[in-house]
Amino acid sequence: MKTNRLYYHNAYLKTFGAHIIERIAHAGQPAVVLDQTALYPTGGGQPHDTGKLNSVQVTDVIEREADGAVLHLLAGELGDNQVNGEIDWIRRFDHMQQHSGQHILSQAFIQIAQAETVGFHLGQDNVTIDLDHADLSPATIQQVEDMANQIVFEDRPVTARFVTPGELEHLPLRKPPKAERDIRVVQIEGFDWSACGGTHVSSAGQIGLIKIIRLERRGKETRVEFCCGQRALADYDRKNEMLAQVAAGLSVGYWELDKAVSRLLAENKEARKKLAEAEGKLMLYEASELAAQAQEAGPFKLVAHAWAERDAAALRLMAKKIIEQPKRIALLGSGGAERSALVFARSPDVEADMAAWLRQAASRLGGKGGGQSELAQGGSGPASIEQVQAALDWVASQLGRSAAPTRSSFG
Repeated sequence: MKTNRLYYHNAYLKTFGAHIIERIAHAGQPAVVLDQTALYPTGGGQPHDTGKLNSVQVTDVIEREADGAVLHLLAGELGDNQVNGEIDWIRRFDHMQQHSGQHILSQAFIQIAQAETVGFHLGQDNVTIDLDHADLSPATIQQVEDMANQIVFEDRPVTARFVTPGELEHLPLRKPPKAERDIRVVQIEGFDWSACGGTHVSSAGQIGLIKIIRLERRGKETRVEFCCGQRALADYDRKNEMLAQVAAGLSVGYWELDKAVSRLLAENKEARKKLAEAEGKLMLYEASELAAQAQEAGPFKLVAHAWAERDAAALRLMAKKIIEQPKRIALLGSGGAERSALVFARSPDVEADMAAWLRQAASRLGGKGGGQSELAQGGSGPASIEQVQAALDWVASQLGRSAAPTRSSFG
C-alpha cells in the first residue's frame, strides 16, 4: 500500500507525524497523500475520521482503489511537506465503540437465532445491522442482547492482526473474507473472529453497553438498530428525561406510567365514541334543517351546500338523511387544504343521474368521481370551500333549468 496505515496497529493513536508524498485536487478540494496516517478512510461500513493536519481541517478521508493511497481532503492548502496530524478523538472512539459492539451483536445473533449479518451501517445518528431472518421474537431479541452485554461485562480482550493463509484456515471466521490477501482478523477472545479493517477497542468493557433500540422488517430481512457506549448513555438520558416529564405531567411516578397511559387511552376511546355519536346526531339535525330549507327546482327540491374539511363519510350520512323526504336532491361538498369531496344523492322518486352530474362537478375542480344514478361520490385535490360551492351551484342551476340528464348526455 502506498500509505502506511498506523491505525491498523494502534487505534488509540491520537497524533502522528507524516510527510506529504502527493498533492492533488479531489472533487474541487485540495487533498494530500501522506507516507503514513492514523486517520481512517471510509470503508467496511465505518465512516472516515476527521481531524487536522498542521491546523488545517481534514474534511474527508478516502481510499484510492488504484494503489491503496489514503486521500486526505482538506478545508485549505497545506504549506509544509512535513505535517503533524491530529485525530478527532471523540468521533474516533465513538466509531470504535459502535463497530466493536456490532461484532459482538452479530455473533450473538448467530448463536441465539442462527441469523447472519448481511449488512452494516454506522451513521452519525444511528447504527444498524441487517439480518437474513424476518421473524425474530421479543424473547429472542432479549436473549441476544443479554449475551452481547455479558461479553462486554466480562471485558474480554479484543485484538487485531494480519494473518497468513495457513493461519486463516484454522480460524472460525463468522463469514468468509472479501479480500484475498493482507487479511486482518479482529478477535473478541473466545467469542468472535471477523476479517475486518476497522478500528476497535482493546477490550470489550470499553464498549460500555450494547442496547437494541428498534427492529424493522424489510422483506425477508430484519434491520436492527442499536447503540453502544456513549450513544447508549445519551439515548438513556433522552428517554429518562422524557419519561420523567410525562410522569410529572400526569402526576404519577414513572413506575405507574403504564397504568396511567392505559387509563388515558381507555378514557380517550370512550370520549371519541361519545363525540362521534354527538357529531352524528348534530349532522342528522343539520341535514333535516337543510332538507326543510331546500330550494324549489322544477319538480323537485334541491340542497346545494359546501363545508370546510368535512369527510366523504359525513357527507354521505347527511345526503342520505336529506333524501329520506320525497322529491329531494342533495348536492353536498367539502373544501380542504389537502383534498375536496363531493357527494350527490336523490330520492327514489326523482329522475336524475347523480353519477353523471357529479362527474361534471368534479371535472370543474380538476377531479373525478363515480357511483350509481341515485348516489355518487368523488373529489379532487386541494380546493377552497368557495370553489366547491361554485361547482355545486353550477350543477344546481343546470338541474333547475333543464330536464334531468342521462348518462349518454355526457358521452
